[in-house]
Amino acid sequence: MKKFFANQLLRVGLVYWFLLIYMIAALVWWYIALQDQNQQITQLKMAASPATQNEVLDARRRKNAQYIGEGATFLGLILLGAVYVFRATRRQIRFAQQQQNFMMAITHELKTPIAIAQLNLQTLEKRQLDPPVREKLIRQTLSEADRLNELCNNILFASQLEGNAYALDLQPTQPSTLLQHAVQDFQTRYPQKPIKAKLDPDLTILADNLLFQMLVNNLLENAFKYDRSTEALVLEWVAAPQGPQLVLTDRGPGIPLAEREYVFEPFYRSGSENTRKAKGTGLGLYLCRQIADQHQARLGLKDNP
Repeated sequence: MKKFFANQLLRVGLVYWFLLIYMIAALVWWYIALQDQNQQITQLKMAASPATQNEVLDARRRKNAQYIGEGATFLGLILLGAVYVFRATRRQIRFAQQQQNFMMAITHELKTPIAIAQLNLQTLEKRQLDPPVREKLIRQTLSEADRLNELCNNILFASQLEGNAYALDLQPTQPSTLLQHAVQDFQTRYPQKPIKAKLDPDLTILADNLLFQMLVNNLLENAFKYDRSTEALVLEWVAAPQGPQLVLTDRGPGIPLAEREYVFEPFYRSGSENTRKAKGTGLGLYLCRQIADQHQARLGLKDNP
């Protein structure tokens, strides 16, 4: 699929540059033809009336200036249009590629929890298992059901927020309690990954609790997905000069500078091999940015010192 889009982009690029070069060449040819025509007319006028030589030369200079001005204007318009078309075409092809990646990822993300839950339930139905094993299978099934529910919610809310169809319910909130519950839930689901929480219980904001919870869950999921180190994640809710600040620190591989402007776009996933092997749909950070925008907040990323 990646090769298909690369070939498509190459074909579009070749056609684009061919047409652009052709239009510029036609413009240059038009200018040369007008100059030759102007030269011939000047010579004929001077031969017919030598006494008006100065007037004829002045008229020729004015015509030359007119041709240069018109040519420069046309060239500028052609180049501006060419830049716009080129960028729009690349953007559309990239967006189509991201959508295709999303469909492939969403298929995998939907099938995996369903398959695991089905297998666990069939095992529970057909076999007499020890209580600890039964409890483990039940917990795993519930975890996969939660994962499937979160995925469906992400898709639903991303669509609603993008279409301005979600009715924001802002209420005075102390996020420390909500964040503590999120950390506890995260530790239950991923006991192998420690997380440290530094939460100021006195900080209050106006927030939609459902969206805020979704933002935190997506940030934690994203950090866990790419941070393969044994170091703990650090979640901080602290006061800052510009207002309360939520900071999540991980030890992931980082995001190349060239890709950072795209990570908050829908369906985008980093092109590194490590990232492509990780599960995901490319909606998490996009949804986080949308939620932050709904709360008049800013969401960004930076390298660890």
